[in-house]
Order: sequence, then C-alpha cells, then structure tokens
Amino acid sequence: MGIFPGRRQLFHEIAKRAWLFEECEGEKRLRQGMVVGPTMNASTKFSDNYDVKEELGKGAFSVVRRCVHKATAAEYAAKIINTKKLSARDFQKLEREARICRKLQHPNIVRLHDSIQEESFHYLVFDLVTGGELFEDIVAREFYSEADASHCIQQILESIAYCHQNCIVHRDLKPENLLLASKAKGAAVKLADFGLAIEVGQDTEAWFGFAGTPGYLSPEVLKKDPYGKPVDIWACGVILYILLVGYPPFWDEDQHRLYAQIKAGAYDYPSPEWDTVTPEAKSLIDSMLTVNPKKRITADQALKVPWICNRERVASVMHRQDTVDCLKKFNARRKLKCMYWEAEDVLEKREFSGNSNR
Repeated sequence: MGIFPGRRQLFHEIAKRAWLFEECEGEKRLRQGMVVGPTMNASTKFSDNYDVKEELGKGAFSVVRRCVHKATAAEYAAKIINTKKLSARDFQKLEREARICRKLQHPNIVRLHDSIQEESFHYLVFDLVTGGELFEDIVAREFYSEADASHCIQQILESIAYCHQNCIVHRDLKPENLLLASKAKGAAVKLADFGLAIEVGQDTEAWFGFAGTPGYLSPEVLKKDPYGKPVDIWACGVILYILLVGYPPFWDEDQHRLYAQIKAGAYDYPSPEWDTVTPEAKSLIDSMLTVNPKKRITADQALKVPWICNRERVASVMHRQDTVDCLKKFNARRKLKCMYWEAEDVLEKREFSGNSNR
C-alpha cells in the first residue's frame, strides 16, 4: 500500500469546508430515509388510500411527506415525484428503480410498500424510518467501540449480500444512505436510495457507466473497466475504515489526486489512532480494499470472518473517543458541502454524472 503523508492532517484542516465533487440531491434523499422503487398500482388514486401530512424533505423534482394509510393508520414516507418535470431518461431511471425495489424485502433495506402512478405525479410509499443517519447516531452515543463498528458493518454487509444474491448492485454506498429504523437503542441499520442501482447477471461484469460518489468509487470504475458486484464491497471497505477512525482512507481536496489514490489503492493505517485497532479489523479492510476486483472478498465471505461473526471474542470493546471526535468533523463537512451545492443543485449534479449510463 502506498502512503500519502499528511492525509489525515489535510482532512482535519478542511473538515469544515464543502467538498465539491459529490451529489447533494442523493444525500437529501438519504437523510429523508428514502429509496426509490415500487409495486405498481395504477388503478388507485393516492388520496383514496392515504392522508398526506407534513413535509419531510425536498429534492429537485420531488417532495417527501409523511403519510397515513387510511384503513390501517400505519405511517409511511411518501416520495411524490412530479413526472411532468422528468425527461424521458429520468423516467426510465424511475422505472428501473421501481423494478429493482419490487425485488427487495430485507430487514436491513428500506422497504417500498406501494407505488401509485397518476397523470402528473408518481407516489412511492416507503417505510417511515425515524432514526436518522447511522453516522449521526454514533456521535451521539455515550459509548462506541470496535465491536460496535463490527455490528454496523455486519448489517450493511447483510443488505449487500441480499442485493447481490438477487443480482442487484447498489453502486452508491455511502454514509448518507445508511439509516436507522428508529431512535431506539439497537435499532436496525437500513440501506436506502437505490437510484443508481443496476441489475446484473449472476457473475456479470461490464461497463455500466460512471456512477457513484467520488470518495467511495472503486478503482475499476475510475479506470472505466468492466465492473459488477465488487464495487459495493470496495465502498463497504471505505465505510468500515471511517467507522473505525472517523475519517476516510482516501482523501484529497483535488479530485484528480483523490482518484489517483483510489486507483493505486494507496491508503495506510497511521498512528496513533490505528494502533488500538485489532489486526483482524485491518485485515478485513484490506480484503475489501483490494484493487483487483477478482481478488476482492465477497459479501458472503466477509460475513463469515471471525471479526464479524464472532466479534465478542475478536473485536475490541474499548471506547473510541478519538473516532467519535473525528466523525463529528466528518459529519460537519458533509453537511456543509451539501448546503454549498443547494444553490446549483441540478446543473452541477448533471455535469458530474453527465457521462454515466445509468
């Protein structure tokens, strides 16, 4: 592994600045607890079955509102999409998301319950997840250990293993897409936002287009090589690294230098924060952040690693206050970056993803 001196220091220096290379609209969907995709119901009007309540969030072409099912009084989150504002390509994306989410029913995935198409609007009705983002919850805890990080990544890997078994690649794993079902202690981690997800063959690799969020992109995507399920495992490796120390393995304010780091697999485990992390945790990260996707660990294999499945004996239970402190800065940087982009929302988003074939 190559080492980029000063990476951690650089991260801390610009922790309060916006990073100009990620998509803000996707993050808004995640914070709202939304994924997209339906079980089509074209014969019913939304208002026949649901009462609409307060706004939970807003995107470029949609608004998310709490809704109550009239017959059962069950609460959900409805994403209301103005289809008149969608291009033909955007509508195809919506249909793809719908198709994918119909397949997914897992305790660690935000579930779609209903989809209703009307003349000008499409209504997608999801689980109402009220626990907020996983990373925000961690910094509010009184105690956080390596064993807690193991439990978090286990749930993420469970959701990814399920997706891969169903030939779905998420392509946009990042902290903003990891939500908690509720504010209760021990609430399940839920994977959200399948807006960039694709359907693949069992072992298919092809060029599916440039898609994702910069710090979590895999080397094969950046090299424009054929890719498939392993891209999600790479992103899991980045997330696990952050879960353990509070800052990312690849970091540079300049996008080209960032991509050079990723393509080279150039990360390290600097002292002192990594000195207290067990070798087993580092070994799992190494197996996820393997540049060659054919040699990268799979989700099913990762779930069988003792650090995951036998964490009580393997993972450290020491409180990691430095990790929590760094994660607070990491979260603040993400929020400020999103605020910066709201002024140029759609235009910049399309510039970034303009070459992608989603």
